[in-house]
Amino acid sequence: MNDILNRSPVEAGTRRNEGLGPVFLLYLHVAVCFVSMCYVVQYYAPLMRLTVPDSDRLWLAALNVAPFALLSILFAVCRFSFGYFVGFYFFTMLMGYLWLLPLSTFSYDHIMAYASAFASGLAFLFPAMLITLPAGQRFALSETSFRRLLTSILALAVVLLAVGALHNVRVVGISEIYNFRNQLEFPAWLQYGLGVTPNVLLPFAFAFFVVQRARWRAALCLLLLLMFYPITLSKLALFAPVWLIILAVTSQLFLARTAVTLSLLAPILFGVLLARLFDLNAISYPQFIGYFSLVNFRMIALTSSALDFYNDFFAHHDLTWFCQVNVLKSFIDCPYREPLAIVMQNAYNAGNFNASLFATEGIASVGVVLAPLAAFVCGLIIAAGNSASSGLPWRFVLLSAGMMLQIFLNVSLTITFVTNGAALLFILWYVTPRTLFGKPA
Repeated sequence: MNDILNRSPVEAGTRRNEGLGPVFLLYLHVAVCFVSMCYVVQYYAPLMRLTVPDSDRLWLAALNVAPFALLSILFAVCRFSFGYFVGFYFFTMLMGYLWLLPLSTFSYDHIMAYASAFASGLAFLFPAMLITLPAGQRFALSETSFRRLLTSILALAVVLLAVGALHNVRVVGISEIYNFRNQLEFPAWLQYGLGVTPNVLLPFAFAFFVVQRARWRAALCLLLLLMFYPITLSKLALFAPVWLIILAVTSQLFLARTAVTLSLLAPILFGVLLARLFDLNAISYPQFIGYFSLVNFRMIALTSSALDFYNDFFAHHDLTWFCQVNVLKSFIDCPYREPLAIVMQNAYNAGNFNASLFATEGIASVGVVLAPLAAFVCGLIIAAGNSASSGLPWRFVLLSAGMMLQIFLNVSLTITFVTNGAALLFILWYVTPRTLFGKPA
């Protein structure tokens, strides 16, 4: 932890201009994502309802992605913000969907879906990345109150772990968690706490302790995060410490936009290298597939594939018009009484299929024609996070939002804000005293 927490020359120089940013890395990212998707389709085509591509279809996939990939210039010229961080992950997800589209075996209108996805990406990225107006902090905690808040977060985590352990403690492998997770039952208040604390509160505390070089408290945050796994049986909780350490190391060694690019490029590239080593018989199949299935397939490709499934389903079924939001079910005659993830599971027998805002607030709620409008509104909401975090060090913002990025890729914006705590994170950013950090980096 010492190397992570000590200030480096790179961090000390974050105020200097990054120029055009990590242009070469962005081009490399696009290329690596292309190769990764080739391997994903090779091993998971039947599960994803895709045809195995020949050389002609691979060229078509490349041509499909090329116009959208040009948007990578935005990440070279825009300054870092929370919206930049979220936008880069959604850019990668949408790029993956456009790559998969020519291989889809579903019968919906692919041309309309392509246009909608492209327009939705533009509609989201422009407000999310370009609107960075300071919020005008009318209320901020005192430095003493803020430090007490951090101590309270650690204490709350301990209490929730103790109460949660009374309901469930089960140490099982990743492959077995789905055999037991549906059996978990927690009171509503406890379920909310077990979600918000590892997703928002502990990463927020960890980010501050890392920036302030309080290494033992940062380590305690990681330990508490790991302890949520046997209670919640969540893969996100299991890998949260590793993911936050990766972000901490990356943000220590590189400037803001380079760190964001590498946070996705490096894990995907490692999976591609493993696939190549397996092709060469240098490693065994279990050594390759364990990592590749978790990162390249589950973390990246499956979030793109979700758009394919949602496009197909809602091309032939009623739209939700946002009735999937529990509060609205009391006022709207909703055609779906179950959560959309269950509806999709029953329709395709492909597991519990949660999806991002582009699928839920977009395709499912208003259809492909109006999906760009929904994406634009969602981009404005993300821009509010830019305002709430203005004046804070970029490294603090990146680390404190690290876990939310994984949730944004897999969960609707509404659920992410209310149930998973994104709104709480915005509030915490807003009330954080800027004086703790000196002059913002």
